[in-house]
Amino acid sequence: MMPTSTRKGGLKDPEFANLFFKDDPEEVFCDLHEIGHGSFGAVYFARNSYSNEVVAIKKMSYNGKQTTEKWQDIIKEVKFLEQLRHPNTIEYKGCYLKDNTAWLVMEYCLGSASDLLEVHKKPLQEVEIAAITHGALLGLAYLHSHNMIHRDVKAGNILLTEPGQVKLADFGSASIASPANSFVGTPYWMAPEVILAMDEGQYEGKVDVWSLGITCIELAERKPPLFNMNAMSALYHIAQNDSPTLQSNEWSDAFRSFVDYCLLKIPQDRPSSAELLRHEFVRRERPPRVLIDLIQRTKDAVRELDNLQYRKMKKILYQEKHNGPMGESQEEEEDGDQAGCKMNSLGSNHSIPSTSVSTGSQSSSVNSLQEVPDDSCSELHHDYDSTLESSTHHKKVPDTYTPPEITTSFKDHQYIRDDLPHRDHRSDLRPSSSERAQAHNYKNRERFATIKSASLVTRQIHEHEQENELREQMSGYKRMRRQHQKQLIALENKLKAEMDEHRLKLQKELETHANNAFIELEKLAKKHAIQTDKEMKTLAADEKKFQQQIMAQQKKELTNFLDNQKKQYKLCKEKIKEVLV
Repeated sequence: MMPTSTRKGGLKDPEFANLFFKDDPEEVFCDLHEIGHGSFGAVYFARNSYSNEVVAIKKMSYNGKQTTEKWQDIIKEVKFLEQLRHPNTIEYKGCYLKDNTAWLVMEYCLGSASDLLEVHKKPLQEVEIAAITHGALLGLAYLHSHNMIHRDVKAGNILLTEPGQVKLADFGSASIASPANSFVGTPYWMAPEVILAMDEGQYEGKVDVWSLGITCIELAERKPPLFNMNAMSALYHIAQNDSPTLQSNEWSDAFRSFVDYCLLKIPQDRPSSAELLRHEFVRRERPPRVLIDLIQRTKDAVRELDNLQYRKMKKILYQEKHNGPMGESQEEEEDGDQAGCKMNSLGSNHSIPSTSVSTGSQSSSVNSLQEVPDDSCSELHHDYDSTLESSTHHKKVPDTYTPPEITTSFKDHQYIRDDLPHRDHRSDLRPSSSERAQAHNYKNRERFATIKSASLVTRQIHEHEQENELREQMSGYKRMRRQHQKQLIALENKLKAEMDEHRLKLQKELETHANNAFIELEKLAKKHAIQTDKEMKTLAADEKKFQQQIMAQQKKELTNFLDNQKKQYKLCKEKIKEVLV
């Protein structure tokens, strides 16, 4: 396909234009069904109208607030996906633009590892965790060997295909270069060095190894460590406290060792993804069909859940049509029947909310720390009367219903789950028009394989609507950190300027003191020189006087000596004369 022509969003640059296809995606793809929701918008199952290929489409809007930032995020993710060529990373099939929305087309996966926990309401078996971890490690080793960092590894971003292949997905937070220093990721899975990166430096691919260790605990305990804690408090605990460990003693030493190895606090001590591939936990022998069997069991469980929900919705609509709103005792009985069926089929009626945001399986109770656009999913607008009529066509509601190919999800699953806190059935007994439309969808759903129940998709959509506060909080936290960093830099610059000013002032004072001291020293030297000169002159005068005295004395002594000699000469002369005479 040829690249798109110039459109709003920066496609005047040929480099950007070549990233997108020019075709109208609404003509290329049909049978769109929402299968997940995240902070960026929605993910859909779809079919290529020309090749009949099944794909997943991630829609991301670049309209509204922060348009430039949203567009840059789309460009970044598309460029990243284009580079991926590995069996354990999601296969990218192209990107289209339509009405200020980017359609990222990828291979379709059944769901995520997080969906397995949601459906079965219990931890995975150790051999299943090992198989999923091994596939994720292969994908991470590929990324790290190309200096890429995923930065959002968690169960919700590890997808499964029909043949049981493990795929890394959701590269919206990924870094195309290593090392990196952005504060990006999902709080409970975030490595300590990512939390501290803005203050203390950079990090490398080993942050994904930490996140993989947390994901192992998530698969073994149905939730990551600190999940009952506020996200901000969890970030503080991750950065300051000791590493988490597996709580139960039922796991093997190899599994416990693997998790502890992944969660070494100091990055230099933590192994690389390539080194972890040699660990006993992922290398030991396991059944070749372990993931295929797990997927099949999950499909069966999804079939039961969807049947239960369909029957309930049909009974509610039938009651509304013929007998008015269902009484409290009737609804309690209905709720009890459904709960009992769930208990029998799944073994537990308590759910731990999913905490993932992925390409093929979008649970969004905890969103990634990434400023990506919100794309509101389209609401169904069915005619109220026709929906009611089609849903209550028969006088008698059958006790069981087996829709065609029940291993399916549905288009816009907008019914409300009983276990969700946001709706009180006791105060609002009348089904909404949305619920009637959803019951209609159960009858007319399209066929596609999935391990995500319709109720889970609905819950994710409602959770997404309730998550704006957390996203705003996390965005606010990032803004506060950036602002704090700017303030620190400004304060450092101010202090540096003040230090330079004080240094110059002290230097000037020192120079002044030095000059004054030098002048005083010169004065003292001159004074000392004058005094010394005087003393030298005095000494010279005294010396001269002393020499004169000595010379006078010597002269006197010499004169006396000569006088004595003369006297002796005269005496000798007189004696000679006397002798001669």
